[in-house]
Amino acid sequence: MTTNEIIFKDLDVIHICKPSLKNSYISVNEESKVVLKTSRVSKSYIESLLLEKESWIRKQLFKREQNPPLQINLEDEVLLFGEVCSVDIDEASQLRTLLNRVRQPNQKNILRCYDDFYKIFSQNYLSSRTEYYSQIMGLKYKEIKLKKMRSRWGSCSSDGVITFNTQLVKLEKEQIDYVVVHELAHLVHMNHSKKFNDLVNDYFADSKRVRKDIKNRQNFTF
Repeated sequence: MTTNEIIFKDLDVIHICKPSLKNSYISVNEESKVVLKTSRVSKSYIESLLLEKESWIRKQLFKREQNPPLQINLEDEVLLFGEVCSVDIDEASQLRTLLNRVRQPNQKNILRCYDDFYKIFSQNYLSSRTEYYSQIMGLKYKEIKLKKMRSRWGSCSSDGVITFNTQLVKLEKEQIDYVVVHELAHLVHMNHSKKFNDLVNDYFADSKRVRKDIKNRQNFTF
């Protein structure tokens, strides 16, 4: 695998060449960097692909500019339910415990504490919200899994396993509930058809607005 920087018009693009890839992928990361992943391809192919996706890329960069991610001071603050809070709040007690156990307080170890905290916190909070809505919707899921994901807030498999992004608890509570209802609805419809959207709307008022708010906040899908 090799990484280099490409200049496309006024854009700096990070190109990652990975020979094992079967497809090409373009994304805009949290630092508003354009990332292109391909197998071994020609320069003309890359230019053609970037030209084809230019409108989408600029749209994502504009969203990032208009809705910058909230920043926190490591060890002092935590992002929870859409707000930057002090680590002294009751909800962050587990985070304080994890941070106090760090022997080498470098950035890598501190970030690992935050990831561990979000997973622990998500286990309790998301399990509770999923059980709440599953009862209301009359739907049964097989299992809840938690995983830190780069581009998805959640997913639902055909055998009833719902997977949530551990970073989901960074969103506002209303937005979290929407994702929960969204994934539960996939137990009935494994697509985004009109019937699926109708089912979501039956149990979550103003779903279109909330979904739009989530999309504007981060470049994630469901």
